[in-house]
Amino acid sequence: MSKATYVTYDKVLSAAILCLILIGLMMVSSSSVMIATKYYHQPFYFLIRQIAYLVLGFVLALLVLRTDTNTWQRHSVILLGVCLISLILVLIPGLGKLVNGSRRWLSLGFIGIQVSELAKLLVIIYISGYLVRHSARQDSALLEFIRPLIVLAIIAGLLLKEPDFGATVVIVSTVMMMLFLSGVRWIYYGLMIIAVTVIMAIIAVSSPYRVARLTAFLNPWADQFKTGYQLTQALIAFGRGGMFGMGLGDSVQKLFYLPEAHTDFLFAVLAEELGFAGIMLVVALYALIFWRGLSIGFQAFQQNRFFAAYLAYGLSCWLFFQALINMGVNAGMLPTKGLTLPFLSYGGASLIINCVVAALLLRIDHENRWFAMGLRSHI
Repeated sequence: MSKATYVTYDKVLSAAILCLILIGLMMVSSSSVMIATKYYHQPFYFLIRQIAYLVLGFVLALLVLRTDTNTWQRHSVILLGVCLISLILVLIPGLGKLVNGSRRWLSLGFIGIQVSELAKLLVIIYISGYLVRHSARQDSALLEFIRPLIVLAIIAGLLLKEPDFGATVVIVSTVMMMLFLSGVRWIYYGLMIIAVTVIMAIIAVSSPYRVARLTAFLNPWADQFKTGYQLTQALIAFGRGGMFGMGLGDSVQKLFYLPEAHTDFLFAVLAEELGFAGIMLVVALYALIFWRGLSIGFQAFQQNRFFAAYLAYGLSCWLFFQALINMGVNAGMLPTKGLTLPFLSYGGASLIINCVVAALLLRIDHENRWFAMGLRSHI
């Protein structure tokens, strides 16, 4: 047996994730140094916290790497219950922390949990389990197709109450892709796309602040000092970046011109400092993760390990969709939404959950390799 046979993890996927994490630490440090100095008198305040979150994320990732995917399948319904309870609790004043007009953080003493990030993961686990339990009836039974959509509608409704329209879009898009990859009937899928599109459009124009964001996205320069301010500053950052950027640390927009420079709009600072070359590097890394994730899922599908396959599909689509939306928002191609850039943006909940997602993909790949050798998967 060759030496390569003993490799039980995906080197390409691991390298791509590690590169994004390192770029993220570098950009968090660069984009937050001024705001950290002003408000905390410590230029590396956010970098230190991000590293602490990363360490915690690695610890949880190690635990996930040692957990068989069948464990997640057995507890998928319970995890859905945890998801629903957390989404309800965050709406309760005193438990849910109000930040910028939204209740997205569940305050548990000295620990804060962004429930939308947790919800994305738990919904994908539940849908993966549901597709396995009802796969034999998916092609013909309309009721079996509607049931997960009812669950999705409830979760989307709770997220919109926070409100968190961005997380809702990501979850709905991911579940739709998972249903597509599961092989549902085209007529059902087509009707679902029409219904979801109409509902999302109605929701988008039903709230004044969403209408303001949509209007600003279409023509940010019309009101560049109010509704279009954040987007115009991001576009200026892209324009200044050029082909190879202004140089690491030399961003002007992070000097209190661009709000949320180290979180939702970190990609704009990256574009300014690293230029088009840096943009293409990040896009290539996300595309690489997406490709490897789908490949891992397909390998599991070929081994008749359907839960692992659907889980890999869902996790890969989630990371890729969220990255595309964030980059699209930063570049002025999509309306502004409060979504972090996976593995890059500052944020404890986001980074920790991203580490868990990476570990799940690596665990599925590990099991694929052991099953291919005819061995029981374990570490």
